[in-house]
Amino acid sequence: MNDSNLLIRVEQLSLTLDQGESLLKNKVAKILGIKPERIQNITIAKRAIDSRKKRQMIYFIYSVDVEIENAAEYLKQLEQVPKHVQKNIIHHRVRQQEYAQYDIPRISEATLKHRPIVVGMGPSGLFCALLLAKAGCNPLIIERGKNIDERVKDVLSFQSGGTFLPSSNIQFGEGGAGTFSDGKLYTLINNPLINHVFTEFIAAGAPPEIAWDATPHIGTDKLRDIVKNMRENIIRLGGEVRFETTLTDIKISDGKVVAAIVNGKEEVPTDDLIIAIGHSARDTYEMLLQRKIDIVQKDFSIGVRIEHTAEMINKSQYDTFYNHPNLPTGRYKLVSHSKTNRSVYTFCMCPGGYVVAATSEDKQVVTNGMSEYAQDGKNSNSALLVPITTQDFESDHPLAGVEFQRKWEKLAYTTGGSNFSAPVQLVEDFLAERPSTQIKSITPTYLPGVKPGNLAECLPKYVIESLREALPHLDQKISGFAHPDAVLTGVETRTTAPIRMTRNENMESNISGIYPAGEGAGYAGGIVSSAIDGIRVGESILKKYC
Repeated sequence: MNDSNLLIRVEQLSLTLDQGESLLKNKVAKILGIKPERIQNITIAKRAIDSRKKRQMIYFIYSVDVEIENAAEYLKQLEQVPKHVQKNIIHHRVRQQEYAQYDIPRISEATLKHRPIVVGMGPSGLFCALLLAKAGCNPLIIERGKNIDERVKDVLSFQSGGTFLPSSNIQFGEGGAGTFSDGKLYTLINNPLINHVFTEFIAAGAPPEIAWDATPHIGTDKLRDIVKNMRENIIRLGGEVRFETTLTDIKISDGKVVAAIVNGKEEVPTDDLIIAIGHSARDTYEMLLQRKIDIVQKDFSIGVRIEHTAEMINKSQYDTFYNHPNLPTGRYKLVSHSKTNRSVYTFCMCPGGYVVAATSEDKQVVTNGMSEYAQDGKNSNSALLVPITTQDFESDHPLAGVEFQRKWEKLAYTTGGSNFSAPVQLVEDFLAERPSTQIKSITPTYLPGVKPGNLAECLPKYVIESLREALPHLDQKISGFAHPDAVLTGVETRTTAPIRMTRNENMESNISGIYPAGEGAGYAGGIVSSAIDGIRVGESILKKYC
C-alpha cells in the first residue's frame, strides 16, 4: 500500500487554553517516537473541551490524523514501540476509506418521464434535491414560504410588533425551521453520510471547523447565506425552485402518485413526490390524511424555555476561566430522572442566544431558541422538556398530537395577553406556585414581548409538577440553574413531529411514488439527521431509476 494513503489516528492530545495548535506536531512526534521532520501533515479530526478540573485548568483535547514518511514500515513495527504509543495510536486508516468521495450516479433524461418534486426546503428537502440535481434529475422544489431575504424581513417585522404571516415565519420559508436556530450539527446518530453532509455545508460556505469540532454549529446568521448558496447550486445543476408555492392536493391513480396540485389550481405531473414539509405543516398533514396516506401518532415533548445570563452559565461551566477569550460560550446538556413524575431534560441549548417566536398559526404562541455564529448574546437559553406519550392525547385520531399542541399554544397566546407576547414566570415564583408580576435581573429576549404570569395556565398539570421537581435537581448539576430570577418562557411544543408517515424499505409511503422525509415525516430530529434522511430518500429514488 502506498504510504501517501496511510493515516495514523492519535487521540487524547491536550493543549492548555493559551497553547497554540502549532504545538501539536511536536506532541505527536513525541508520542510516536519519531522526529518532527518525519511528519508530513496533521489534520485535526476532533476537538473537545475538558473542564473536569476547571478550578485548576481547562484543556482542549484533540484527535488528529497524521501522515508520516515510511508509514507502512512504521506500522509494521507498531507492536515493538513503547506501551504509551500503543495507548495513543488507536488505529491506522486508509485515506480513501476515511475521506471517500460520495459517488452519485447519473440518470439520463430519457429514464425520467417526469421530474421529481420536493415539497419543503428545510435540510431534508435541500439535501434530497441537491442529490437529485447532481444526478441529473432536474428536481422541482416547492416551498410555501419566501426566499431567505424576504423571510428574514418578515420575521424581523413580526418581532417588532408587525403582522404575523402564516406562510413566512420562523417555521416556513427557505431553509426551514433550522435556519432560525443555533444551526447545531452535532447528532447522536452514527451514519457515514455525516461526513458528506458536513462536506456539502462547507462547500456552501459553512466554517471549516464544523468538520472536527465536538459540538459543531453554524449559527442562524451564517445559515442564511449557506441555504441560499445551496439553492443556487441546485438551480445551476438544472433544478428549479418555486417560493410561495404550497402543496394543496395530490393526484393518485391506481395506487400511485401522478401529479401534485399546487396553490389550489396548478397540476404538476410527477412520479416521485418527496414530502419534506417539516413538523409544522399541519394543513398538509390533514390533506395527506384525506388522501389516505398512512399516518400514525408519535410521542414528543413539551415544556418551556429557561433563560439565564450567559455569564452565569460560563462561570458554572468554566469557573475562574469563565471569561477566557479562547473558550466558547458555555453550554450544557442535562436530565433529571424522577420516580414520581416524568423525567425532565434540556434540549436545543442556545449559548449566547435568544428565545424566539416560532408559531406558524395565528393566535398561538410557540417558543424556540436561536443563536448566531459568535454565540455572543447576553443570555443563554435551552428548552426544558417533559416527554409526552400518545396516551396523553385525547383521541386515537392520527392527528391528535397536533390538536394537543394547538390546545396549549392557544392557551399560551391568551395567557400572554392575546398579542403574541409570551407568558413568562421567574423560577422563584414558579417553584413557590405563585404568578410572577415583574422581571428582575435577567431580561427576557423573546420578541415581540413577554407578560409575567402563571405558566400553570398554559401547560398540563403533570408537566408543571415534573418541572417543579426537576429544577432543584438540575441546580445541583449547574450551579445557578434554578436561580430565582431565571426566566421560564412558555410554551415549547414543536420539539419534533407528533406524527409519523409510515414507509417501506424503499422509503415510500403506502402510496407508490410518495416519499415521506425528514423531521416532519417523523424520521429525524435536527439538521444533520434530517439532511441524512433526505439523502437516503434521494438514494432510493436514484436506485429505482438506475
